[in-house]
Amino acid sequence: MAKDDKQASDLNVPTAPKGLGILLVVGPSMVWAAEYIGSGEVIIATRTGAILGTAVLWAVVLGVFLKFWIGVAGARYTVCTGEGMVDMFDRMPGPRHWVVWIVLVVQLFCAVMSTGALATSSGVFMHSLVPCIDMRLCGLFAALFAVTVAWSGVFDVLKIFMSLFVLIIVVGAMYIACHVFPSFAELAAGLTGRLPPVPEWASTMDNVEDSAWQEILPVLGWGAGGFASQVWYTYWVIGAGYGATAGRGYGKPADLAGLHTMSRETAQRIKGWCHPLYVDSSLAMVLGVLVTGAFLVAGAGILRPEHLVPENRNMAEVLSEVFARRWDRLGGFVFKLCGAVAMVSTLMGQLAGWPRLLADSCRICIPGFNTRLAWKQQFHLFLILFFCTSVLIVCLLGKEPISLLKISSILEGILLIALQAAAVAFGLFVVMPRMLSKEAGRVLRPGWVFAVGLLGTLVFYGYLCVTQVPQVLLEILGLAG
Repeated sequence: MAKDDKQASDLNVPTAPKGLGILLVVGPSMVWAAEYIGSGEVIIATRTGAILGTAVLWAVVLGVFLKFWIGVAGARYTVCTGEGMVDMFDRMPGPRHWVVWIVLVVQLFCAVMSTGALATSSGVFMHSLVPCIDMRLCGLFAALFAVTVAWSGVFDVLKIFMSLFVLIIVVGAMYIACHVFPSFAELAAGLTGRLPPVPEWASTMDNVEDSAWQEILPVLGWGAGGFASQVWYTYWVIGAGYGATAGRGYGKPADLAGLHTMSRETAQRIKGWCHPLYVDSSLAMVLGVLVTGAFLVAGAGILRPEHLVPENRNMAEVLSEVFARRWDRLGGFVFKLCGAVAMVSTLMGQLAGWPRLLADSCRICIPGFNTRLAWKQQFHLFLILFFCTSVLIVCLLGKEPISLLKISSILEGILLIALQAAAVAFGLFVVMPRMLSKEAGRVLRPGWVFAVGLLGTLVFYGYLCVTQVPQVLLEILGLAG
């Protein structure tokens, strides 16, 4: 057997599907969509539409589009090398593991905040369905249920039924959005990047400030998911077995010896998987824009004319008006039911992703962590941690779900995005070519469009971190002068 043939056999890269066959392997984007359809769309986007109207549709489109480049570029690196994004971060130049240490510390905090915020939001929706049960108790039950399902591993079974509920609320929101859709002139104005003022009637309400950025930043943060969602997308690509990830499993760095000797034929086979990846990730981007935009338009068309804004004390009741105004009391009940399911299913999706991200980070930064604990033990350890922190957040801060969601969206969806874009660009254009053989590097060389997309994401989110994030965080925390 020739060396090249042996290497192709060793890598065991299957032939990529073509034409309509690509639809049979589309899947990572569906997992991503099931995870992101939750608090960011149902609560934040609807609230932003109720306050600022369709004038900020640009934030939905821009936020999803820019983060798309991180997700697809990171996933392309994974398809070509077989390792996930966290291992790519460890290949950045500079002090040993410095990027992964930042990810570990910040993402541990973000995971605690986000899962606690989702448990709280789940409690609010469940309490609206059964008012006789205390909201905090509902939140604790939601956290316990989500952790139990994630622990048992039966999430894949329940996901089918939960996806049905989520589908109902998404289709319903899109249906309503179509009936209250703005005129062409309003739509065009909403895509120009205009920053509308907060109306006087809204600024007198709870948790509504005079700054429009306080409502826009959470939309930009939750759109297409945050930092962790882009990392998780590489995990779902590994799970689907695209390209060089076939048969590798989780928690493994790239096979450098195999990549250094990769033949041109094997590289061509891997490159064939890039097209299914582009189809899959583009589907995720389109879903992100449509779903988030639909909830924003529904809030603008139904709630804004009535001067209704979801606040901490009446969040579920006001949000249910989106459906109740179209389908009376039954519509309101369906929205509350599906909203509760969307929150819990999103919480379970996060519990499937964050333990993987944190386990990879600990494996790299704390080698003894991985040698002393099996992967399943690591997974369970983080689940116990998140349950305990969710209990504390629900009990201590359970009356402020919208504030929690705003803070977690900024920390998770904005603060690290610029660093992530820079690291992915360096990994794709500098690290990956060094890992591959020369002939494989020529075949798998990324196009310039990735550089443009990642640079745009870096500049935009870097600008937000410097100019807007500090002031908005102070306002949310009540510390602004």
